[in-house]
Amino acid sequence: MRWRERPVWIRCTAVVYVAGFLEGTAAHGFFLVKGGLDAYSYAPMLVQLLFHALLLLDPLVALLIIRARPGGPLLAAAVVLADVVGNWSVAWKAVMTHPTSFLRPVGLLPITLFGIFVLLTALPLRRALTPVGDINACGSSPPRAG
Repeated sequence: MRWRERPVWIRCTAVVYVAGFLEGTAAHGFFLVKGGLDAYSYAPMLVQLLFHALLLLDPLVALLIIRARPGGPLLAAAVVLADVVGNWSVAWKAVMTHPTSFLRPVGLLPITLFGIFVLLTALPLRRALTPVGDINACGSSPPRAG
């Protein structure tokens, strides 16, 4: 099914996913160019590795969504959950010290809001991208003949 034939909510949701994950790609690319491999030296090693991996995972998610693959929203949910947890783990102490400083349109707030959006819409979007004849892809089994 072509994108223009899909309901508006699916197209709008997909546009938000693609824009968000491509923005993440650009941000992580910028940090890598600006700071090199030490761009995230303020974070624990596992979080640093995650943030560098997002440079590959974010565009992969965007590509899967553009190609309307049912696995795209599930990968998106896993990637954004890891990203949000990584960001909050690094920022937790600072947020507790100065909570209002994080109420701005860059950084932790938009990452968190985007993460909530993706987590709330991933399963409905996956169902919407699953071909109608592919019942098993949604976790259901076909009815048995009597």
